[in-house]
Amino acid sequence: MLILSRNKGQKIMLNHDIVISIVDIGGDQVRIGIEAPTEVSIYREEIYEAIQQQNKDSIINTDEIGQLLLDFNLPTPKKTQKNF
Repeated sequence: MLILSRNKGQKIMLNHDIVISIVDIGGDQVRIGIEAPTEVSIYREEIYEAIQQQNKDSIINTDEIGQLLLDFNLPTPKKTQKNF
């Protein structure tokens, strides 16, 4: 981990397209601004972790899918061979 000291108004550059600015410092809280391309996702850690957990919770194991197909008496998907 890189630890830097910055004063209000100073910036940190990540690569050539992400800028982190120190906007304000008050007590034990620091306000930062982040400029990044729109394709870069930026989340607070607790939000990111909640999204990751929600994604994990929504994944259905492939074995469970096979069992569901058996339970509903649906045909199981068959592998197809393509001739080119």
